[in-house]
Amino acid sequence: MGAEGLIIDWTQNATYNTIMAVSAGVALISLALAGKRLVQNKAANPKGWALNFGVLGLILTITGTHFTLAWPLADFPYDNIIFGEPSLLFGVILLALSLYFWQNSERLTQSENPLQLIAKHFRAFSILLYAITLIMIAIFFAGVIFQFFAAPPEEPITGYFSQWPWLEAWVLSLIYLIVGLASLLTANGLKRASQDQFIIKAVDKINYLAFMISGWFFLIFGAYNYFTHIGLIIHTMPNS
Repeated sequence: MGAEGLIIDWTQNATYNTIMAVSAGVALISLALAGKRLVQNKAANPKGWALNFGVLGLILTITGTHFTLAWPLADFPYDNIIFGEPSLLFGVILLALSLYFWQNSERLTQSENPLQLIAKHFRAFSILLYAITLIMIAIFFAGVIFQFFAAPPEEPITGYFSQWPWLEAWVLSLIYLIVGLASLLTANGLKRASQDQFIIKAVDKINYLAFMISGWFFLIFGAYNYFTHIGLIIHTMPNS
């Protein structure tokens, strides 16, 4: 195993971007569904959302923190930036959402317009959402230019495409760009939703699709990597 090809010291590499991707994907989908329910003025489920975001936020905060601080990862130091830092940031945001929904569950349940109430409170996040957009744009350009998303040949299935490193680089980079778009449109949506009347526009449907597309991609890709990453580890372990 790994005698003639790539050998990785896995004691120096964090490999749990699998659970990070799955958790991020589930969180993005959950945000899209919760937002859709609020926009359609259906009954809110604040305590359910609080529990869901709390679990996902805890996973992303813990793994993202270690991924960010374990600098540098032995063979893939850029992973600290492209996976660790966004996961940490997203995890803390989810924990804040969890705390908010839990503490305001009764108020939101009884409100005639919970969307407006939530939007008024979270408009303060707008600058952070714009910052996330810029981060995602930067990772998009870094991904397509430096092509660090390409899997090594030793990774099962995905490694077959290593002969075309631009392919995986573009696909994953575009997903980051879609997350950035969702962040940008969410900031705009919060501003409009905080006002008296919220009218659904085309940008809101695009925002919903951005959350769902990026969410399902991360979920499926992360789950799929449970197989490919295990295979990569087996193929690149030192013989000793």
